Amino acid sequence: MRAVTRKDTFEYAVLRVVPRVERGEFLNAGVLVYCRQRDYLGSRVHLDADRLRVLDPTADPVAITGALQAAADVCSAAVVAGAAGREALGSRFRWLTAPRSTVVQPGPVHTGLTADPDAEADRLLRLLVLPVTD
Repeated sequence: MRAVTRKDTFEYAVLRVVPRVERGEFLNAGVLVYCRQRDYLGSRVHLDADRLRVLDPTADPVAITGALQAAADVCSAAVVAGAAGREALGSRFRWLTAPRSTVVQPGPVHTGLTADPDAEADRLLRLLVLPVTD
């Protein structure tokens, strides 16, 4: 008889880079994953500088990478995240996914089921952020 792997509900959002907010064009550059039952909050970020230059040749990839890393630091409770990194996991996820009009913006929150939220973050990065390869 096959063992049944328990799956728990998780929430995720894509981090989008909107280099020129007035144009509304964006580039997926990260994912945030939250699973309350597994006490997990994680992120994966990847900025494709070539694709960014297509949207806005004047965009600053170093500054944008810094903003993406700041979101990742809040997820991981890094010391540099300050007070935001010390909040409860759910509060951090809600803060990171709150709508904002900045260069790095969260997309809508979606849900799913997973047995491994860390592996789910990797899968979502490959599916939603990294360039498609043949």
